[in-house]
Amino acid sequence: MQAMCGNIVKKGKLTSPLLLYNRTTSRAKQLAEELGNCIVADSAKEAVTKADIIFTCLTDDLAVLELFRQILEGDVTGKLFVNCSTTQPATSDNLAAMVEKKGAHIVTMPVFGEPSMAEKGLLICIPAGRADLVDRVRPYCTGVIGRGIIDFSNEAHGKASLLKVIGNVFIVNMIETVAEGLVLAEKSKLGTDNLHKFIQAIFPGPFTLYSQRMITGDYYTRDEPVVSIDMARHLASEVLALAEASGTQLNAYEASYKHMEMVRSYTGTKGDISGIYGAVRQESGLAYENQ
Repeated sequence: MQAMCGNIVKKGKLTSPLLLYNRTTSRAKQLAEELGNCIVADSAKEAVTKADIIFTCLTDDLAVLELFRQILEGDVTGKLFVNCSTTQPATSDNLAAMVEKKGAHIVTMPVFGEPSMAEKGLLICIPAGRADLVDRVRPYCTGVIGRGIIDFSNEAHGKASLLKVIGNVFIVNMIETVAEGLVLAEKSKLGTDNLHKFIQAIFPGPFTLYSQRMITGDYYTRDEPVVSIDMARHLASEVLALAEASGTQLNAYEASYKHMEMVRSYTGTKGDISGIYGAVRQESGLAYENQ
């Protein structure tokens, strides 16, 4: 969310300072100092009272519902909330009903893109809700926080969340594919550098990014994870719950989830999702670390 705030300040054509609220006040103050043109609110209710459009992004369904229960205790008539959190489809639909019952409005807008893409304003936004409300949010999407929109105007809020959950299958399976390919390249004597050249030529973008993180050892040497293994496991559990409920078998994804569990066991909370590479290495008789 910090990167999104930065891009809104820099490119959002604001007519007044951006209001920031974080449950850890020191983080909000630090971000305000870094960005400029920001005011730190002492509480979520204060931020909502002083704002017309409120972006929210939290880690899980429980955190989202807890925050909104607090916010909706006050007068929110006419406010427009934009929830960018990754939540279960049912949670998004229920939240929309809660907000609308209080006379406010909401656009559910999860995003695709890892932190480096967020910093560059290259996210893909998935707005769902009433078309006129989505139109009010558009000016902050393409060219500000993102490079494009997958438009769910007038669709159920849960549809945007459903796409976010299913889209995660593609992302995680991509990471798994790169990891397995690099391990095979090493053990078959092709060499990881040679496979990386192939990935660069044929699959530029996320494939290349994750390949680079793996072969350079970034997946285990960085101080802070890009995508924490705990966050990845949480979303993966939601994907698998959806698959079970719909009677869908996700064999490749289940293999990825097993490797996530191995990463968590080996690295603890500091693990990154790209550590799947280390797990595949271990499973293939190599050390977790490649250097």
